Amino acid sequence: MTESTLFSKLKRGLFMTHTEIIEKMREAVVPDLPIDQSAIDALEEGLLGADVGAELTGKLIATVERRVRDEKIRNVEVLTNVVREETRRLIPFRETGGIRVETASPFVILVVGVNGTGKTTTIAKLAQRWKSEGKSVLLGAADTFRAAAIEQLQSWADRTGVPMVRHKAGSDPAAVAHDTVAAAKARGVDVVIIDTAGRLHNKSHLMQELSKIRRVVEKELPGAPHETLLVIDGTTGQNGVNQARAFLEAAQITGLVVTKLDGTAKGGVILSIMRELDIPVKFIGVGEAAEDLLPFEPSAFVDALFAS
Repeated sequence: MTESTLFSKLKRGLFMTHTEIIEKMREAVVPDLPIDQSAIDALEEGLLGADVGAELTGKLIATVERRVRDEKIRNVEVLTNVVREETRRLIPFRETGGIRVETASPFVILVVGVNGTGKTTTIAKLAQRWKSEGKSVLLGAADTFRAAAIEQLQSWADRTGVPMVRHKAGSDPAAVAHDTVAAAKARGVDVVIIDTAGRLHNKSHLMQELSKIRRVVEKELPGAPHETLLVIDGTTGQNGVNQARAFLEAAQITGLVVTKLDGTAKGGVILSIMRELDIPVKFIGVGEAAEDLLPFEPSAFVDALFAS
């Protein structure tokens, strides 16, 4: 994907969040007059409405106010550039660019997340992505707590033409994970994606379940799993950040996938995640199609979010 294509997809997917922040600020700016407090207040309201978070919003507003005063800014485009520059300065950037599955064979990914976050759809989109790149993919239905979760994953496997390993509902998730990895080794599969726990009713239970899966997978394939992804729903805003913290306490998460950003004005939550959580965002979802699950590029994200 070219940089221009990525940027246009991000701009389209972040339209609601961009509008929440930038358009509110624009509406409060009087042409040809110095930027006044009403524009700063509108920016603050927009940042909070976009779920950037109180702590980061406060720091951004303080630095933007100072620069507006010191530089005597009169132009909304200049003001927008200042917001973008200060965001870059305040957030620790880690350019992740998705996942390089070529580093192991098979490359094993565990996926966790509560029901309703788009976990199963994300697995399907990842499978389709790597299949389209010529890699062989195998799915494992280890979220055995709900029969519906197995059937939903099977439906996606059928639609994408990717094979899947499944047991009956209520089976031991670790047994499913073991059989999936064993099958991948036997078939020479490139990428294994295992759907795991879809609930967080008890951190201790979740930790035990995922620890067992990890032990079984590592015994079958030393070094695996190579990634453990947590899927969170972008429309939940700061609740998604809290959910991520809970999973981080209970599981060895290595990366995040944030979904449904095209359907919310709360996309600023990504900035909050980047500042508050010591874990990289690997992919973001900005649309329904498989190609709308984008490898996360922080610089491009900030540029699209604060585009003039």
